[in-house]
Amino acid sequence: MAPAATLAAPRAEAPVLAPRKAQAPYPIVIVGHVDHGKSTLIGRLLHDTDSLPEGRLAELQKVSSQRGLELEWSFLLDALQIERDQGITLDTTRIWFKTAKRPYVIIDAPGHREFLRNMVTGASGADAAVLVTDAERGVSEQTRRHAYLLSLLGVTKVIVAVNKMDLMGHAEAAWQAVKDEVSAYLAKLGMQPLYVIPLSARHGDNITARSQQMGWYQGPTLLEALDLLTPPAGRADATFRMPIQDVYRRGDRRMAVGRIETGRIRLGDKVEIAPTGQPATVASIDTGRGDGEQFARAGQSAAISFIEDAALARGQIIAPAGHMPHLALALRVRAFWLDSEPLLVGSRLTLRLTTAEHAVVVEKFERIVDVENLNDADTQELGQGGIAEIVLRSAAPIAFDPHTDLPITGRAGLARGTRIVGGAVVLGAAENAASVKGPVTAVDSSVDRDAFEARNGHRGGVLWLSGLSGAGKSTLAMGAQRRLFDDGWRVLVLDGDNLRKGLNKDLGFSPAERLENVRRVAEVAKLMAENGSVVLVSLISPTAELRELARSIVGDGFHEVWVKADVNTCAKRDPKGLYAAARDGKIAQFTGVSAPFEAPASPDLVLDTGEFDVATTTELLIAHIRRNLALDQADGHAVGI
Repeated sequence: MAPAATLAAPRAEAPVLAPRKAQAPYPIVIVGHVDHGKSTLIGRLLHDTDSLPEGRLAELQKVSSQRGLELEWSFLLDALQIERDQGITLDTTRIWFKTAKRPYVIIDAPGHREFLRNMVTGASGADAAVLVTDAERGVSEQTRRHAYLLSLLGVTKVIVAVNKMDLMGHAEAAWQAVKDEVSAYLAKLGMQPLYVIPLSARHGDNITARSQQMGWYQGPTLLEALDLLTPPAGRADATFRMPIQDVYRRGDRRMAVGRIETGRIRLGDKVEIAPTGQPATVASIDTGRGDGEQFARAGQSAAISFIEDAALARGQIIAPAGHMPHLALALRVRAFWLDSEPLLVGSRLTLRLTTAEHAVVVEKFERIVDVENLNDADTQELGQGGIAEIVLRSAAPIAFDPHTDLPITGRAGLARGTRIVGGAVVLGAAENAASVKGPVTAVDSSVDRDAFEARNGHRGGVLWLSGLSGAGKSTLAMGAQRRLFDDGWRVLVLDGDNLRKGLNKDLGFSPAERLENVRRVAEVAKLMAENGSVVLVSLISPTAELRELARSIVGDGFHEVWVKADVNTCAKRDPKGLYAAARDGKIAQFTGVSAPFEAPASPDLVLDTGEFDVATTTELLIAHIRRNLALDQADGHAVGI
């Protein structure tokens, strides 16, 4: 039976439940194996700094007694019944305490492998880490994994806590063995522990008070070691970056809205908009404090307008002139994988980088890491909990900063649909990748969009018609073009099959080539729309990912039109004989037969050609175009904003 827990005298001056606003809390993360005593350590730390809410200690003593246990410090954190029963921590929580020097916020991250997702979320905001190991069991595979993730996330200030020294008779040799093992592993990661502290969380040894049982240890206690940490560098001193979260219109001026992640900005500053490279001059700044604001800084949310009529969209990044983020079509990233379905070459993902979402394909694995010994793993897939260096290819340029330069624009999430399946840090552009060459400077048209539209009598826009082969996309597009042209509209059709005979004749139908096909068509459609034309795109574009890519490229004036007809109806029409060939195995990955079509979740218009005839659906398409793009209908607002 374990000896009764002893209560060390508190060191902190007064109870603290949350940090004072006058001093920002120092963010730390505490990680470790599920059985190495991390929760006990945090519970004891809160008690010994007198940071527990009133009555919580008595509640803890009562709950522990009811379960036939000695005082169980981990119950302070494991508040859920399932956590107490299973002995694991499920959620990432934030806990505050204060020393005489400063306030701290503990980002408590679970250690159990199944909850690695929460550990990653927790560690991402920390400046330093406490890595908890067990003096009796030594360095586990999970300890190595967490250490690797800390290095991956850029958390290099690490204090190692060698817990449960009481089970080893407080022997210096036991501490030294663990110290040597964990230090050797961290060295392979290019890290060196700041301190390796022997302690017993249950009994309070070397947490806030020096242990009488381990007089041989001359280093700092855990609390002293935390107070010795240097504060993180201020984000306001870094290069300016503001990812655009939304675009508003105030009168005739567009406002870029977002959170300033790093740096400062002032009225009159010259900036560039990534990835397009548009130059702009700051005309106004609004952080909600009233008119006439002269500047804003990191941490503030702001609405910024420009003297120029810049084309703005969510996901772009505002940067100082001459200090743009890097641009590339293919990135090298170090990724950690959380999904139960393994990651393979050719897997399609969404890369979420700041406010931007990029449709990407896994082009290759450069290295899959065996976390146990840091050697290359002999496998061609990345399983759950795995870490790898991979190349992700996008159809459109990605604006980024290497993680080592600016973590906020170099740290990303990986998603399938709406589900997060992993995370990554950007190492840089892939070698030999078709990166965006510089210097590239956008050239303004001699005739602006408003002038084109005024001359035409209608706004420019893109009607993106997607649906199965044989649904009637081309028929509707050509019919609407003829009618609108006869009425004096400037209108053209971009048909998928026609484009594959010319512009896209070098592309096949692999995931990466489908992405490039959509990217090229969307870029052409965008140019035409910016010149005041109505563009009818007829393209199967079978996945939501592809259609979102098109929307992100075109921006304002994009209309998703679902030309709806079921497979049987389309197969009966079979104008090109494709369904019969696909069912005979002559065409691989044919949408509707051997490859899926993802129905649009919320299209701007649905044209059900299985239910209604061509004349009716053509009229519906034309009515939608007139309602949204005719100047006498749409005057006074920007379509798509």
